[in-house]
Amino acid sequence: MISDPKFNTAREWFEKLRANLIITLQEIDGNKFEVIPWDHKSEGGGVMSKIKGNIIEKGGVNVSTVSGVFNEKMIDNIPGARENPNYNATGISVVLHPLSPKIPSMHFNTRFIKTSQEWFGGGMDITPSMKFLEEGNYHNELEKVCNRYDKSYYPKYKKWCDEYFFLKHRNEARGIGGIFFDYLHTDDWGKDFEFVQDVGLCFHNFVKNTLLALKDEKWSDDEKQKQLSKRSRYAEFNLLYDRGTRFGLETGGNIDAILMSMPPLARWD
Repeated sequence: MISDPKFNTAREWFEKLRANLIITLQEIDGNKFEVIPWDHKSEGGGVMSKIKGNIIEKGGVNVSTVSGVFNEKMIDNIPGARENPNYNATGISVVLHPLSPKIPSMHFNTRFIKTSQEWFGGGMDITPSMKFLEEGNYHNELEKVCNRYDKSYYPKYKKWCDEYFFLKHRNEARGIGGIFFDYLHTDDWGKDFEFVQDVGLCFHNFVKNTLLALKDEKWSDDEKQKQLSKRSRYAEFNLLYDRGTRFGLETGGNIDAILMSMPPLARWD
């Protein structure tokens, strides 16, 4: 695998964050993750960790580090790939679909990609099926993280998230947003990496605090049906628009890991 020190520093962080998230989720849920290593068709691979538990109806925490060559269809869509179609990519991806409709579905990923250029990407967003009382605090915490690095990050990355996680065919948002960024490459790699780490820690804290606060709240069958209807939108977005899904499929990733984000049950009225 690649010997670049920056690349391996990023990979080690993604793997550490994965381990810590799994510890937290297992402690709260009471069930253990099933861990499934997989090999990439070109070089490298990853670890898919999935749970079907008491609090998390379906969840996955995946890491991968892969290398390969972009096909002709992707070359013009990836920075630096026209100059050199070889790539190295490492990252973490998390999707949690809670059993309770009081708890929002949660999505997070961060990645580091090297072609003839290099950059970070990622973000986090949540999809409640009913009013989420902590919405204001959620956005405030993300703004605090962004402001530690650049005051322009939060408005820019929030707007990017709102526009990205939007179902054009329904003219509605998937959830209540968060932040989304890509092609992050300033003149200070260390600062960029610290930002990516802080976004990961923010997600970890949000998951822990939200699950602990809401896991014991009662919910009705009507609220569950609303959750299943909202999940249908989640499924539609991931199949029709999600770039990570397309990237994984186009580059020969693990199908089960790529489609981990799909909800376990959904409803179309």
